[in-house]
Amino acid sequence: MSSTIKIVGVDVPANKVAWCSLAYIYGIGYTLARNICAKNDIDCNKRIKDLSDLEIDKIRKYIEANYIVEGELRQEISRNIKRFLLIKCYKGLRHKLGLPVRGQRTKTNARTRKGRGGKKKVK
Repeated sequence: MSSTIKIVGVDVPANKVAWCSLAYIYGIGYTLARNICAKNDIDCNKRIKDLSDLEIDKIRKYIEANYIVEGELRQEISRNIKRFLLIKCYKGLRHKLGLPVRGQRTKTNARTRKGRGGKKKVK
């Protein structure tokens, strides 16, 4: 068997446990990966390479039917941000200005989002 298996268009590592491998898919984290395994009656500590083709197909179909992942999710997030910019709401203005969107403080911190380097000066 190969070292990777394709699930919803993503090469997931076959030598890792199921929940960890599923987290390689954009939009699926560790908790959701464990839930997917539980819903499909699959031992989440079993390695992907040890799963049968039927179990892998079961996971694939479940993800496609119930979750928005990968490119489709990225497009939806992008559309949401463009919509915020278009209607000129507070979140849209924060995105436009390149500042933190979710109410974080900016007097100190927020260096990454503001574009200021976090490099320390050499003495």
